[in-house]
Amino acid sequence: MRRKASLILLALAVFFAALSPLLRWYAYPRLAKIPANEYQTMVLEAKNATLLDYGSMTARTVPKITIVQTLKGDVEASEKIEKTAGRDVVVWDGLSYVQGPDGKMVSKVPERYIFDAHTQEPVHATGEMVDGDPVRREGIEFKWPFLTEKRDYEYFDAQTRTTAPIHYQGTRTFRGLEVYYFEQTVPWTKVAMPRTMPVAGITPETVAKTGTTRWYTTVRKFWVEPVTGAPVYGEEIHQEELRGGTLLGGRAKVTAFAGHVKMREDYIEHTVSVIKANRTLVLLLTAYLPWGFLLLGVLLMCLSLYLEARSRRPDGPTAAEPAAPQPVTA
Repeated sequence: MRRKASLILLALAVFFAALSPLLRWYAYPRLAKIPANEYQTMVLEAKNATLLDYGSMTARTVPKITIVQTLKGDVEASEKIEKTAGRDVVVWDGLSYVQGPDGKMVSKVPERYIFDAHTQEPVHATGEMVDGDPVRREGIEFKWPFLTEKRDYEYFDAQTRTTAPIHYQGTRTFRGLEVYYFEQTVPWTKVAMPRTMPVAGITPETVAKTGTTRWYTTVRKFWVEPVTGAPVYGEEIHQEELRGGTLLGGRAKVTAFAGHVKMREDYIEHTVSVIKANRTLVLLLTAYLPWGFLLLGVLLMCLSLYLEARSRRPDGPTAAEPAAPQPVTA
């Protein structure tokens, strides 16, 4: 009976020991991915910011500028691209909507971001764009890869349509989570005017005819939870200027927007709670279950060997048999 039990335990030990690396190196890369139907909204604010008044073409200080960023997954488009790409693809339609203190639109810039659901690497396909302009992204945008490493990454900047390193600056603690802090500085760069302008009748084409150009710089900061690769918090020290041309009435430049953009508090709390839940799911596949199954396999193996050793021992000392009687003769 003990030998039969030891064989069963041995079989279970082999099963769990084999399951451990399969979960980590086979199941995890296939199960950990961004869902194609993802939908999320983020609200950021810049208080006491500088904003251009297009009526008088002068910069003024306003109490608050609100930026609403929306990402919506296009499932139909992702399934269509997957047929030719041969891998799981996510298509995000993004919109960055900026409004002034009066609630009126300042600018809105749509994007279509296509990337690998597992690695977050860009997937180049028809429709990839920023504000209607076709682009070919290199590097990440919006999200870091699962199991983010302590190193620099290539990050795509939608304003300049270019990619540059975003630098790892160390490990920090944010709202009870261990996070990696990344920072990127985009130097003053000439960028395109938004296709949608806040004043009726003004278009990028009419501004171009005046000779006025738009310039931009920013310091981009992200606090990234490394297991999920999701930013739990972000900031930008953002500046835009209009330079030269007849539109400025002889002035060399005027500030179009300047402010320290930060995530709104309620969205910080919501983001942290969601990331904590997703972090547990990723850790189940990468650490908790693989190590747990490996430890369970070792324990079952030890128990199997113990029972096998017990089965080979005699149950106890046997009593000496009495000697056969000797025949008696006269």
